[in-house]
Amino acid sequence: MPGSLLPLLIVAHVWFAVGLFVPSILLPFALRPRRGAPGGDVALETSRGRFVRALLVIQARGTVVIGTGLVVTGVALVAILGLSLATQPWLLVALAIYAGDLVLAFFIQRPNLRRMIGIGSGADERWKALARRQRYVSYVMAGLVGAIAVLMSTKPRLW
Repeated sequence: MPGSLLPLLIVAHVWFAVGLFVPSILLPFALRPRRGAPGGDVALETSRGRFVRALLVIQARGTVVIGTGLVVTGVALVAILGLSLATQPWLLVALAIYAGDLVLAFFIQRPNLRRMIGIGSGADERWKALARRQRYVSYVMAGLVGAIAVLMSTKPRLW
């Protein structure tokens, strides 16, 4: 692969990396209860906005495709740049942070988002408490993404 394609490969890899967990970060903020149903029921307004529907589709069906793209571009980057990437401590720390973010997204955020969507009538307080916890997890995930961005932009000498 010519060196001129390297920037495109990096952009694609970063896009896949961010796209893999963006729905987990944004859905707790985008999902809102709908009020006014007969009997005071609380239901999620998932059909109202295209943005929320797109996030739900990506969360449900897009992770395999995005994850595959991430693996393919990652392997291609390692093949082009070689194992010298492992000698850069900032990159190793960023990868560890990213792995932690993925663990949060797939083992904490996703199951709880499914639970939020499944909570139905009369569960207003339970839904609010779960939504609040999910937003806190989203804040942590966004902070981890920010830490990765700082490491990528400054490339500090860590040890």
